[in-house]
Order: sequence, then C-alpha cells, then structure tokens
Amino acid sequence: MSDVIANLALGFGVAFSTTNLLLCLTGALVGTLVGVLPGVGTIATVAMLLPITFGLPPVGALIMLAGIYYGAQYGGSTTSILVNIPGEAGSVVTALDGFQMAKKGRAGPALAIAAIGSFFAGCVATVLIALLGAPLTKLALAFGPAEYFSLMVLGLVFAVVLAKGSLLKAIAMIVFGVLLSMVGSDIETGASRMAFDIPELADGLGFATVAMGVFGFAEIIRNLDHGASMDRELVQQKISGLMPTRKDLKESTPAILRGTVLGSILGILPGGGAVIASFAAYTFEKKISKTPQMFGRGAIAGVAAPESANNAAAQTSFIPLLTLGIPPNAVMALMVGAMTIHGIVPGPQVMQKQPELVWGMIASMWIGNLMLLIINLPLVGIWVRLLRVPYRLLFPSIVIFCAIGIYSVNNAPTDVVLAGVFGLVGYWLVKHDFEPAPLLLGMVLGPLMEENLRRALLISRGDWSVFVTRPLSAVLMGIAVALLVLALLPALRKKRDEVFVESEN
Repeated sequence: MSDVIANLALGFGVAFSTTNLLLCLTGALVGTLVGVLPGVGTIATVAMLLPITFGLPPVGALIMLAGIYYGAQYGGSTTSILVNIPGEAGSVVTALDGFQMAKKGRAGPALAIAAIGSFFAGCVATVLIALLGAPLTKLALAFGPAEYFSLMVLGLVFAVVLAKGSLLKAIAMIVFGVLLSMVGSDIETGASRMAFDIPELADGLGFATVAMGVFGFAEIIRNLDHGASMDRELVQQKISGLMPTRKDLKESTPAILRGTVLGSILGILPGGGAVIASFAAYTFEKKISKTPQMFGRGAIAGVAAPESANNAAAQTSFIPLLTLGIPPNAVMALMVGAMTIHGIVPGPQVMQKQPELVWGMIASMWIGNLMLLIINLPLVGIWVRLLRVPYRLLFPSIVIFCAIGIYSVNNAPTDVVLAGVFGLVGYWLVKHDFEPAPLLLGMVLGPLMEENLRRALLISRGDWSVFVTRPLSAVLMGIAVALLVLALLPALRKKRDEVFVESEN
C-alpha cells in the first residue's frame, strides 16, 4: 500500500502541471462533445487525433486521449436523456428510461444521477487501476514468450465471444486484422510480404491510416447514407430541479454500486468495454427489479446502472493495457498506437522504467472525473444546442481534418488514399453487420503474437508443445479453448445475445 501511495504522489505531481491540467481539461471537453454529437464516435475521434499527439509530450498525449474516452461516456448521457439521441454507443440504453424521465419533467434528476453515477464509478475504477497495477505488472514480468502468446490468443478469443452479433463474423474480423498487420516486411528476415510490389506498402499499413478509414471515414459515409435523418428537429426538454429526491437516491444507489462492479469487471475483459457493460448492467437491473415493468417508462435505476457501468468499464480497460500491454478494446488499441508514435512499448516494462507516464495518467483520471462532474451540468444547454449544427457542415469539416491529420504523419498522399479505401471497406463491413472493432485488436496484437510465437519456438527449438507444457501457458490456452467451445453451445449463444436485445424489449 505504501508503494501505491508513493506512486500516486508521483502521479499527482505530474498531473498537476499546468500543461497536463490543460490537456486533461481539453480531453474531457472534447470527449463530452464527441459523446454529445451522434455520428462522430470515440474511436473515430481518437484515431483522428493520433497525428496531433506526435507534437505533445508522451504523458500529456495519453492524458488527453484518456480524457476523450471517459469524457465521451459523460456526454453521451446528456443527449440520451434530453433529446433521445445517444451520441455514444455506451449510452444507447440510457435513453430508454432517461428520455421518459425528461418527458415527465424530471430531466434534472436524471442528469444528476447519471453524473453522480459516472463520477463514483470513474473514481472506483481508478482506485482499482492503482491497486491492481503493481501486482499485475510483477506477474507479467514472469511471463515468457509462450505465456504472452497464449495470453494474446485468450484475449482475441474473449473479443470474439463478447463481440455483438455473429461469432463467425467476429472471427473473420480478427483474422482480417491479423492479416493487415502482416503487410510489409518480415520482422526477422526483412523480406517483403503481402506488399504486391507496391513501394508504399513496403513498410506496412499505418495503424492510424487504417483506424481513421475504418472508423472515421466509414462512420461519415454511414451517416450520409441515412440522409433522411440529417436535419432532424430536436426538442430540448426544460430542466428544473437538478437535485434528486430521497426516493431517487434510495433507488439509484444500489444500481450505481452494481453497475460499477459489473462495468469494472467487463472493462478488463478483452472485447468488453463500455458498450457491453452498459447493456449488461441494464439487463441485470431489469431482471432483479421488483418492478421490471417500470423499465422503459422512466425507472431511475435504468439510468444509474448503465451510466455507472460504462464509465467504470471505460477506465478499467486501461488495466490490461498498462500492465500486460494488451488492449482490451478498439480505443485501447488506438492508445497503443499513441504510445508507439512516442517510441513507447506498452507493457510491464513501462510501469517500471517510466512510472511517471503511467501514474501521471492514473492520477489525471481522478482530476478528469472531477472536472467532468463540475462542468457538464452547467454546460448542458450548450451541448444540446450543438446538436443543431447541420451534418452537411459538420461532416466535410471532419473529412478535411482527417485528411490533414493522416497526411501529416508521413507527408504521404498515399496514406490519405488508403484511408479513403479503408473508409469504403469499413462502410461495407458495417452495412453487412460486421463489427469492425475486433479488426483493430487483431491488427495491434498480430505483430506481438507473431514475435512471441517465433521467440517461443526458437527457445524450444521448434517444439510446439511448449505452449502446453509450460503450466501458465497451458492454463491460458485451456481457458481459450473452453471459451470457444462454450460460445458455440446454443444455450450460451442465446444468453450472449440476450445481453444486447433484452434492453430493447
């Protein structure tokens, strides 16, 4: 415990510098804006801002990007409650009861409970990061190449099992991402592979280029395709009396606690994250409620649980990234990209060799959550008015911003063209019900898996049994196989799908 306190003291010393405070505030505000505006998305925004982080100090860049991620969860609840338009996927279920409360003139308590739940869950999740960081780092340092390879296989299996929709399509996205990561040069021999004699592909596909295309451009194309909803009329509900009643607090407190626990667990799991956490929390609350018929009609627990869960999940997802170097979701995969831009290899070595980087970011999460609690409720009117900005003006601006950002990374026009191509690919994938997030995980983990696979086989002199003869590696592989088998069972597949459809009933 004394080590944790000492590390947090170091972290707050870093986070309280003027530059980092401004970057934390910037991230929180941009994240809230992203959460408010439908059709932009956290993944696309972080992808768009990756090139900008090149000019920032490493810790400041990570503080800002982290603020965008958890700030978006706050912003998404605002428009879900007031105008029934979820700006962020993690706030979709919040709209079911939040908007009903607003229609009854109770928008104030709904917003207040969402903010309180988000703040509490964010603070608890940050405590978990601080407490679990050091023990998991020590465990990770004992890993060899075989254990790391098995852990990454388990991570990808988790991503498949927890992905929404078809298991086969989720597996296809993982494989597609791994194949994209192999374009370029062999990591050992330097021989060209899958570059098709195209000089621009000799160094591989840029992570930011693919991410911005598949998520940024594809999201814009998808929204333009829904032209009928481009200029919808928005009705802002009158907000009066932000203070929740004693009854509201009594009903929402257990939901906040349960949502925080559930979100904290699902945030750590690869493929989990804020979206599945919010759906699972809402479904769980509805199942255990004595009055399930009230859900969808303005139950305050239907606001408290998902908002707590998505914020907790957004922050505990940093645990596997910082300690093991494995991103559990697409946004964390982009954080790996941000670290790579600054020459940082994520994993246990970072916590030991650059503690100010990790603990500075952890400390900034408390500061960022407090900033969001203070600024979000007073700025509700501004956020809702921003929804009136026509998409015909918003989207061209985003496209230009994306193109400039991609070009600035390598000063290569080819990257802009590739991003456009991947934008069309991403749009096709979404149109055919493929979830693109596992693609990013496959692209990030692909090179790491290949490197550790080769190292493990080199050490074992080509003996493939090394992955099952080493105890920890065998356990991880066994869990991965068991999860895949269980996921294929009809009963479990039905339960898995219920998490996403229960809240729509």
